[in-house]
Amino acid sequence: MKRFLLLSFLFLLCASTGPFNKPVQSHVHQVKAQPVSAPDQPVVWPSSKSFKNKYQNTFLMRGPGTKREVALTFDDAPDDIFTPTILDILKEKDAKATFFLVGFRIEKYPEVVKRIVQEGHAIGNHSYNHPNFLKLTDADFRNQIIRTDQLIIPFTGFAPTLIRPPYGNISERQIEWLAAKNKIVVNWDVDSLDWKGINAEQVAGNILPNVSPGSIVLQHSGTGEGGDLSGTVHALPNIIDELRKKGYKLVTVQEMLNMNHKQ
Repeated sequence: MKRFLLLSFLFLLCASTGPFNKPVQSHVHQVKAQPVSAPDQPVVWPSSKSFKNKYQNTFLMRGPGTKREVALTFDDAPDDIFTPTILDILKEKDAKATFFLVGFRIEKYPEVVKRIVQEGHAIGNHSYNHPNFLKLTDADFRNQIIRTDQLIIPFTGFAPTLIRPPYGNISERQIEWLAAKNKIVVNWDVDSLDWKGINAEQVAGNILPNVSPGSIVLQHSGTGEGGDLSGTVHALPNIIDELRKKGYKLVTVQEMLNMNHKQ
């Protein structure tokens, strides 16, 4: 009898401490999700919604929906291949857009910047060399803005008010600094995804069904070595025509926000 009780005790002890009875949480690893982006991939981070609500006058993803207006915007300008072709199309269609300029490309292609300004398009600051702002120190972030402003001023006569952070990424601390400088962060609510090298039909398909009054559309007019924006080039005439058929007026972001032209 004693032997039976001893064996029963040992069996229960093993069962209570065996591998199938470990607490469930010991198998769960808490992994913090990290947004992943390709080198030229724009990403709207989850914090964008809270920023939009908290910083209504400083952080924008779209304009007012009270007018049937759309703003076409082009990032990573200028270059000497796609930007001139896009400017040709905009001129032919008598349409104005907003170009967010990268500092080192301003230095490399000043004649293209001059043309953007002369043909009546609006300009914004898109950093000096397209870093992820979330990985920068305060000093480095501010230098990205100030250095690019200084490169833009000789072409426009003023520093732009509009800032578009690379990949759409920006911290609250950085927004607060920009707000103190009367800058406005402009992201987007319609993404063409043209940086993926997709064709014209795909670019148009990413834009036209998703536009609504006040939309700010993200496209690109400059790319890195080997990048292909021919999808945007070939889609742009049709996009302009279709938006106008739907009653939309194409405006710059500055016009959409009722800002002075020199901002």
